[in-house]
Amino acid sequence: MTELILRRLALGLVTVWMVSVIIFMGIEALPGDACTAFLERDAQGEVLERCREQLGLNQSATQRYLAWATGALQGDLGVSANGNTTIAAEVALRVKNSILLAAGALSVGVPLAIFLGVFTGLWRDKFPDIFFSTGAIFAMTIPEFVAATIITLIFSIWLGLFPAVVLTPADAPPLDFFPEFVPAAIVLTLVMVAHIMRMVRSSVIEVMTSDYIQMAQLKGVPYWQMVFRHALPSALLPAINIVALTIAWLLGGVVVVEVVFNYPGLGRMMIDAISDRDLPVIQAIAILVAATYVGINLLADLLTILLNPRMRTQHLRRK
Repeated sequence: MTELILRRLALGLVTVWMVSVIIFMGIEALPGDACTAFLERDAQGEVLERCREQLGLNQSATQRYLAWATGALQGDLGVSANGNTTIAAEVALRVKNSILLAAGALSVGVPLAIFLGVFTGLWRDKFPDIFFSTGAIFAMTIPEFVAATIITLIFSIWLGLFPAVVLTPADAPPLDFFPEFVPAAIVLTLVMVAHIMRMVRSSVIEVMTSDYIQMAQLKGVPYWQMVFRHALPSALLPAINIVALTIAWLLGGVVVVEVVFNYPGLGRMMIDAISDRDLPVIQAIAILVAATYVGINLLADLLTILLNPRMRTQHLRRK
């Protein structure tokens, strides 16, 4: 297992390195640079040269990549194009806010999704399954901005329970975002529950029709003992990966929801950086999101292997 963990870790590091190279090359391929994007009409003469010297853009591409990669490994993501903001400090604030939003959605969404997935899987093709599965398909197909609009209409305008948008500044303490972040968390919870519930339902149905469950039925094992002791441990293993993908999505991929509700998270910061053509910030957020996806998926894969005896046996046989 130690060899497997080290191999997966090495593969994850190589993936992050390749992503960093692709991101850097993509930024390099854009016309102009961070200084020309920030200065716009003033990008000429001494002002432009001073900006490029301040950001290190007067060096070769190889030197700049090595300096950027070395700084990123040490937690130094550089400064924004305006030269006044430290990217690491600003990203830390936005990551904190995104974690708050993700925690609110996950704390409700994951238990609810697993419960509904198991419930509908055990009641396959009956009314509860048809009702909740239809709702899940509807939640999966409706665009996020439409769901956000509906939630705002119901909870903010009709009921007046929560503010329609978030007005709290990004550097405020986490408790100051309550209850402003609740509508955004509700939208994310609906989307998350739909995807995880469908995955868990399919897994439960597959396990309940497997040979060893049918053999347990023939041996007269009590139904609920068979479900909780034999079926669910195997059925819930695939949920680990989908939950991991959901966590990574919540930390960096909820751009639409954060923009609609004006929530100062990492996704909103990415949109603002793109609008301002702040290339150093875009580059830093992109590598951070990529590393998050790789790291969380690596942990999910290792956890699945540790909890699944068959996967451990297959790995030992390949050795």
